[in-house]
Amino acid sequence: LWIDTWRRAGHQLARLDPLGMHPPEHPEAFELASFGLDGVDPSSRFHAPGLLEGGPHALADIEEHLKRIYSGPIALELDHVNDGSERRWLQERFDALADAPPLTTDERRELLLHLTGAEGIERYLHTRYVGQKRFALEGGECLIPLLDNIIQRAGADGVAEIVIGMAHRGRINVLVNVLGKSPKELFSEFEGAYDPATKSGSGDVKYHMGFSSDIKTPGGNIHLALAFNPSHLEIVNPVVEGSVRARQDRRGDSTGELVMPVLVHGDAAFAGQGVVTETLQLSATRGFTTGGTLHVVCNNQVGFTTSNPEDARSTPYCSDVAKMVEAPVLHVNGDEPEAVLAAGRLALEYRKTFHRDVVIDMVCYRRHGHNEADEPAATQPSMYQVVRKLPTVRQKYADELAGKGVLPVEESRAMVEAYREGLDEGRIVSQSHLGMIGNKYTVDWTPYDPAKGHPDVDTSISPARASALGERIVHVPEDHTVHPRVARIMADRDRMRTGDLPLDWGYAETLAYASLLTEGIAVRLTGQDSGRGTFFHRHAVLHDQHGGEPWIPLENVAGAQRPFRVTDSLLSEEAVLGFEYGYSTTDPVTLVIWEGQFGDFVNGAQVVIDQFISSGEAKWQRYCGLTLFLPHGYEGQGPEHSSARLERFLQLCAEHNMQVCVPSTPAQMFHMLRRQMLQGFRRPLIVMTPKSLLRHRLSTSSLEDITSGRFHHLIPEVDDIDPKGVRRVVFCGGKVYYDLLEARRSGGVNDVAILRVEQLYPFPIELYAGALDHYSGARDIVWCQEEPENQGAWYQIRHRLQEPLGPEHRLIYAGREHAAAPASGYFQQHVQQQQKLVEEALGQGQAAEAGKTVSAQ
Repeated sequence: LWIDTWRRAGHQLARLDPLGMHPPEHPEAFELASFGLDGVDPSSRFHAPGLLEGGPHALADIEEHLKRIYSGPIALELDHVNDGSERRWLQERFDALADAPPLTTDERRELLLHLTGAEGIERYLHTRYVGQKRFALEGGECLIPLLDNIIQRAGADGVAEIVIGMAHRGRINVLVNVLGKSPKELFSEFEGAYDPATKSGSGDVKYHMGFSSDIKTPGGNIHLALAFNPSHLEIVNPVVEGSVRARQDRRGDSTGELVMPVLVHGDAAFAGQGVVTETLQLSATRGFTTGGTLHVVCNNQVGFTTSNPEDARSTPYCSDVAKMVEAPVLHVNGDEPEAVLAAGRLALEYRKTFHRDVVIDMVCYRRHGHNEADEPAATQPSMYQVVRKLPTVRQKYADELAGKGVLPVEESRAMVEAYREGLDEGRIVSQSHLGMIGNKYTVDWTPYDPAKGHPDVDTSISPARASALGERIVHVPEDHTVHPRVARIMADRDRMRTGDLPLDWGYAETLAYASLLTEGIAVRLTGQDSGRGTFFHRHAVLHDQHGGEPWIPLENVAGAQRPFRVTDSLLSEEAVLGFEYGYSTTDPVTLVIWEGQFGDFVNGAQVVIDQFISSGEAKWQRYCGLTLFLPHGYEGQGPEHSSARLERFLQLCAEHNMQVCVPSTPAQMFHMLRRQMLQGFRRPLIVMTPKSLLRHRLSTSSLEDITSGRFHHLIPEVDDIDPKGVRRVVFCGGKVYYDLLEARRSGGVNDVAILRVEQLYPFPIELYAGALDHYSGARDIVWCQEEPENQGAWYQIRHRLQEPLGPEHRLIYAGREHAAAPASGYFQQHVQQQQKLVEEALGQGQAAEAGKTVSAQ
């Protein structure tokens, strides 16, 4: 029991705090007296199986051995790891660290060299660019040799790629000293150099930028990628995981032995940001696993500048959130370089063996405040009295090596001078940097330059191909019993294939996937109910009613097809959407789709939309073909599941950064999906997908629409109405079109044309203007929408609607009044509002007077 207590809770006794401000608590709980052994003669001998070989051993020797293991600068938490084999493996290897052979002289010299670089770049920048923010690593310099050692050992183990995600602190240091970014290039960024001839977009600050390079290791070259990261701290975590998964899928690396994610966290952010726990929950799920992530917490012991640990979290350690996935945690003193490397070696070996997440909690400090302009002593006076008296970790380690006769003081000083000379000359200072060599798995993104593509590509397929593909997507093996309702749907789809029934949305969507899969395009569809479809419409996964394996027709379209993966994700939006963004920025030949169960669910992932999807190309020149399916439409179901917040996406639209579409027919869905991959460039596609329209009797398509059509940005009038007699033209999008169409037909109205704008951004201004010319006698131009006036598309496209109008025109808004909530929670009120806006749009009765007229000038 005494030995077991040391093993279970001995981490409490470790000497982890380099500042010495947090001594171990309750050391008496580990003393012999607490176990009734205080009266036992210290020379009495006992067996200690699993701790000391042979024996018996004197009690005093056992106690001394336990103290050497657990009272040093490194600690292991594994009480939360339930798998017995993992626990034994970890315990044995951690116990062995106490008797591990010391580093060789060459290894110690290299370690000091890395510490010299870590300290050197910060001091250089501090003097050359006084007062500029750089979020220095000073106080946590051991991160540099830790990352380098992980990379070198991973390379020796056969890892071919590592993707690193981290926020600001230490990022510049990592860029220069680990990835080999040119100091000359870095200095140019500090000096604000900008050449419009070579730079495009808005750019970003230097401590957000990513970088890629190839690094020499004992096992061969390894490709490193540091992910671009906005200011939202941990949001990069799922993006990195998605990028890693794409790289693994490209290599056929199902266990994560070839591609590895490394995430560097801050202590307060790791404990406080919800995306951390969401990403951890992805770690062992089928659609998102990456074979284990190596997490490094750069533990400053203070959140931002003012928050003490007791205010930053409710757990003893900042790493405690990782216990939810039973990830072992190695705590280590960040001022003990050799212990830090030992922790890294053990963590890497664990990840290689068990393919699970593991955490290194490197306890350090910040020599400056949150940034270099901050005064930390204003809020942390006690801490910074200690910090200012503390020698740097490099100085301490150099003194230690000199005292042991390992490395003369002169050689240590020469390292500093040589490093500074390299910076003065702007030379790359990373010793292992090879530049960008590339290999057969390196993706060439130049063909996907938006300047080279065209959105009006032909997306039709031949009748013969449509029939052949249709036959495969409705095929169900004889020994597979589907649910009777599903069986009826599949039977109807077979009739759609032959033209006996009009095409519905589920069939058209599935046919689009099948066509892409046989044209060299993979498909990855993810959402909380994507296999079946929230509205029972997709049925991409057919579940056997007798317990057999699910049947996925799209996995069996052709022998030479690309992979199709549909995943019912965990109940996460932020992490899952971040993951899919990372995947799509890494694989241009996969149609990557994230589907919200309802459109408003995307609200929980707004950070991903704002900081990655809408602006990643402008800031970082990162192309992304991610598609979002957001069910949208007003059916009287209340404020929560009506609106996908179309207005928010349109507000973010500029510089042709993404496409926002509201398809109204199955054929439009078919062509839109194919266009996304065939148009030649990669930009996000935001789709307001239907709900009630999925089974609307008018919202269908014919086979001819598939085999001879293309995606229409604007769909003209479908009824036989004389253009010369049209006095009013109504433009709209989505479900409201069918409400308008049915009301016009039932009311016998023949002087109102109704046109659908299927792509709201980029707005089809030429087609819109052409439609106005077609109805040259019309004076009233109406925009009709279901959403309240302050929501939906109205305020975002009104200037486009006005642009080609003449003084003879009136621009009229027909829709709901301004509202704080997206929709009414009272069904009767919804019906009244819907009827009123339809009447306004068609210019019928008293309701027409409520339509708001906007000056055309």
